[in-house]
Order: sequence, then structure tokens, then C-alpha cells
Amino acid sequence: MHNNQNNTNYGVEQIRVLEGLEAVRLRPGMYIGSTGPRGLHHLVYEIVDNSIDEALAGRCDEIGVKINKDGSVTVVDNGMGIPVDIHPKTGKSTVETVLTVLHAGGKFDSNAYKVSGGLHGVGVSVVNALSEWLEARVRRDGKEYMQRYERGVAVTELKIIGDADDSGTTITFMPDALIFDEVNFKYETLEYRLRELAFLNKGVKIVFEDERVEKKKEFHYEGGINSFVEHLNKNRDPIHEKIIYFEGEKDNCNVEVAMQYTDDYSENVFSYANNINTHEGGTHLIGFRSAITRIMNDYARKNNILKDKEENLAGEDVREGLTAVLSVKLTDPQFEGQTKTKLGNSEVRGIVESLVSEYLNIFLEENPKEAKSIIEKSLRAQRAREAARKARELTRRKNVLESSSLPGKLADCSEQDPSKCEIYLVEGDSAGGSAKQGRDRKTQAILPLKGKIMNVEKARLDKMLGSDEIKAMITAFGCGIGPDFDITKLRYGKIVIMTDADVDGAHIRTLLLTFFYRYMRPLVDNGNIFIAQPPLYKVKKGKLEKYAYNDKELENVLDEIGRTGYTLQRYKGLGEMNPDQLWDTTMNPETRVMLQVNIEDAVAADEIFTTLMGDKVKPRRDFIEENARYVRNLDV
Repeated sequence: MHNNQNNTNYGVEQIRVLEGLEAVRLRPGMYIGSTGPRGLHHLVYEIVDNSIDEALAGRCDEIGVKINKDGSVTVVDNGMGIPVDIHPKTGKSTVETVLTVLHAGGKFDSNAYKVSGGLHGVGVSVVNALSEWLEARVRRDGKEYMQRYERGVAVTELKIIGDADDSGTTITFMPDALIFDEVNFKYETLEYRLRELAFLNKGVKIVFEDERVEKKKEFHYEGGINSFVEHLNKNRDPIHEKIIYFEGEKDNCNVEVAMQYTDDYSENVFSYANNINTHEGGTHLIGFRSAITRIMNDYARKNNILKDKEENLAGEDVREGLTAVLSVKLTDPQFEGQTKTKLGNSEVRGIVESLVSEYLNIFLEENPKEAKSIIEKSLRAQRAREAARKARELTRRKNVLESSSLPGKLADCSEQDPSKCEIYLVEGDSAGGSAKQGRDRKTQAILPLKGKIMNVEKARLDKMLGSDEIKAMITAFGCGIGPDFDITKLRYGKIVIMTDADVDGAHIRTLLLTFFYRYMRPLVDNGNIFIAQPPLYKVKKGKLEKYAYNDKELENVLDEIGRTGYTLQRYKGLGEMNPDQLWDTTMNPETRVMLQVNIEDAVAADEIFTTLMGDKVKPRRDFIEENARYVRNLDV
């Protein structure tokens, strides 16, 4: 019986090997998250992660990534090279096994790699399965080998193509247009991630080249995450020159922290586990936060900066203006949460907490001047938080007395179920009037906003609560603000920013996005924020009316109608549309076009908001000049 059991298992195993990659092609989303841009770029990261693992094991210090003219991508490293000998389980070369069998990489053998990155650890076989073609070259033992695959199937043998004077692996692949919505790699997306990987793995040199536009950059940071914090703060004003940096190891868990306080009001802490940005935090972040709060309070009490009668500083007080990168590397990470970006290993909390406490304490003791300025900033934050709390209570109390607690200018909808409701934030009264008349009263609410919204990048919470426009939004959404924010109380499933398509409209949109990103961040992470896309043109010919949302569409419409005897109207603002037109083009769920705002990369977003909304003029000018040539209508 026992023997028989083994046989059936063996049979199943064989089938799994045969069908593995077909399953990937059938359900790609399960393996790489999506077949949109995110999944497409994930293919590159999956291969780069293998090279980074070689670097973590001390076998590689240079990685090259190149977008080729034909749109394929080449990743090359100077690691050991994938072994070429026959793999005992599959009877094929190890190269072919790694490329054609799911989960066959070295990551599943904990002896080969002590630590390994990569989101799903699905390995290069998934990239192979989802590529129209892939070529693997291995330099090893003085020879260079090559093998070619098409849609995951080897079409040549592994053959020697020449001599090699070093070792390493080169993978070139062309993503499959049958699988992905589009196969166009974005330079900026890859640039951010490759720079991030170079920061997180000090000493590794990553050379990134795009042959399509002849751009080449080199990322190489001996300072590691120290350089990362320097980079994040380059457009901010630090309140202490020296970055607080330390690295320690305990129970096979390596912890690296770099932190620096600036005169900002928001907190920018980025946490990583095995090079993965843990957006949803986790045990390492909890340990980090509790250590900072405790040590700062202890120090403040001991040195009499906090008097006996005064309350302890809260976590959010000691993190105001803090830019920090926390990176842990551990053997067996457990990722949880909705997007698998929350670290769940319980032992990590204590490890991080004790290391951070020890080193931060030493820093404060040795640098009393810096310590004092940091704690004084935290005390100012505490006072502002108190003032904000009082202001909030005041607005709440006042609301109870009024017959309705919702802002007067809000035209609400009748539907009670938030998931079916939408609120449009519209600039100015004229567009607000059209929107109120044209909307579907059951599910669509309108909130007109007057004038420019306050730039929250330069204001504290207590000052913001003095702004009528901001108060109106807080009250209408119903979730509170800042640390008190509670997304379960959200009254509208979709919050739609509807502004004119001109420079002012773009500015208001950026101000609103900054506000949501800094103070109502869960709305952004949760995908509740949308940007309406009103048409730019209306083409009329006889009875026929057609709308175009951009210049390219306009050309198509003109081709369609024959380019004669038509009138063309270019809309400058929403106020120029009558209610029916606004409904048809921009608000009708059947026909409208909307962009969902999602922050693919929190680090990149933070940088953009600081650059565009912060105090420094030069970085903003540089950013706009550098990006102006890519976009006609700047859309952040």
C-alpha cells in the first residue's frame, strides 16, 4: 500500500511538471499579479531579483539591465552562472530545469541562498512562460552556453557557443503580446525600482540602459540606505546634518536603519523586507516605531526637556518630519496582507525593537545638540496635535447644533449604500451648477470647491482645519483626517476630482492629490480616488456630434467624418458644457472615461509631491523641465 501511495504521488509530480507552465499562461494574474503594466514590469524584477540574490550571497557585484531597440529586455550579471550540468530530478540541464519547471530555482533550497528577495519567488520560469521568446546565456567554467525558448518551450538544446573569461548569466526576453495588455516598458518605472535595489544592497552596481531613447544611468551606492535617505531628503531641509545610521544582526536577521528629521510636517518611513517594499508595514515597522517612541520619551524625561507634569510624546509626535528607511533581511519571510506586502514574522518585532533602541540611545547620548532639536520638534508637534484635536471637537460640537451636519454647498445623493455612491469635487460654481443639474441624483453627489485648495505640504493639521474647503471635504467624506482617519466610515465609494483641462485645473488636481496622499492615504491605497476626464474637443457636422478626449482621438474623429464641413469647439472649462453634455461625456458611467489614482510606488510619489509642492524652487523647475518633453498636458 505504502509503495503504491508513492507511485501516485510520483505520477502527480510528473503531471505538475508537464502542466506547470501551461497553468501560468492560463492564469498569469495568479503568478505576477496582473497582465497590466504592473505585471509586465514584474517580469524584469523577477530576473533582476535572481541576480540580487547572487549579490546577497556575495557572488556578484554588477548587474546590467537594458531595454533593447525591439522592446525586449536583457538582464546580465557577473554571478556564478546557472549550473549547466544535468539535474537529477528532471534529467535535463539545470538551466533548462530552472527555466521550465515552476519553483525549481535555488530559492527553494535554503542552503543555496541564506536570504532571497522576489515577491512571489516564482522564479524565471514564469517569465519564460509569459514571453514570446527568451534566450538564456550562461558563462561558466571557461565556456559560454546558450539556449532559446518560445512561450516557455525549449526550441534549441543547451549548446556551447564560445569561450568565456568570466562567469555570469544573461537573460533576454520579449514579453508575449498575447498575454499582456501592452508590452511597452516604461523607463521611469524600471528606473525607480533599480535605483531602490541599488540603495537597499550597498555596493552592488546596477547599470540601466534604454536603447530606444539612448539613455544610460548607473546606480551604485556604497552608503546603501544612508544614501537613500539623503536622496529622499534632497528637496527638504534637515534639522540635523548627520543621518542616523546603524546596522545590526541578531538570530540570523539583519536590520539596517537610516533616519533623518526634516522641518516637514509629514512622516515618510519606508520599510523593506528582503528588498520588498512592505507598503502595509508589519512586525519590523511595529518594532521600529515602538523603539523610537520609548527612547525619545526616556531621553526627554531624563534630560528634563519633558517636565514631570507633561504628558508623554505620542508615536506620531516623534515621527513628525522623520524620513527613514528600515530594511530587514531574513531567511524565511512570511508575507501577509491584501497585497502580500506586510511582514508577519513575529520574532522580527523584538529583534528590530532592541537593535533600534540600543543604537538610537547611543546616538542621542553622543549628539546632545541634535537630540534637543529633534525632541523640541516633537514637542511642537504634540502642541499642534492638541490644538487640532480641540479644533475637531469644536467642529463636531457645532455640527450637532445645526440641523444638518453636512456642508451647505454639498448636493448629496439619495442612495444610502456607499459602494454605489460617488462624490464629484468640482472647481468653481459655474461647473458646479452644470454638474448638479446633469448628474444622476440617486448615486452622484457634487461638492463645489472655491478657489485654490490650501497647499498642505507646507501646513500643519491644526492650520489646515481652518480652511473651509478642507473642512467641507472632511465632513462630506465622513472618515475624519490624519491619524484618526477611519475608512470604514467613508460615505462614497468613488471620490472623483473633476477640474478643467487647463493649467489651473492641473494645479488644483495636484493640490487635492497631495492632500489625499498626506492626510487620507488609505483612500489612495484603497483605490477610491478617481480623476474625471472631460473631453477636450467637440466636433459637429450636421446633426452628428462627436467628442475627443485628446489630440490623437481628434485626428481619428476627423478622419471618420471626412474632414470637411464641420465645426470644432475646444473646451476651456467644464463651465462651457451644458448639463446634458457634461453628463454624456464625463459623468455617465456607461460612456465616461475615468483614471483611477493608484500609487504604484510610494517612494516615487513622495518624491514627486515634495518636489512639486515643497518650498524649493530649483528641484520643481528641474522636474517640470525634465518631464515637460514627455507630456503635453501635465497629468500628475
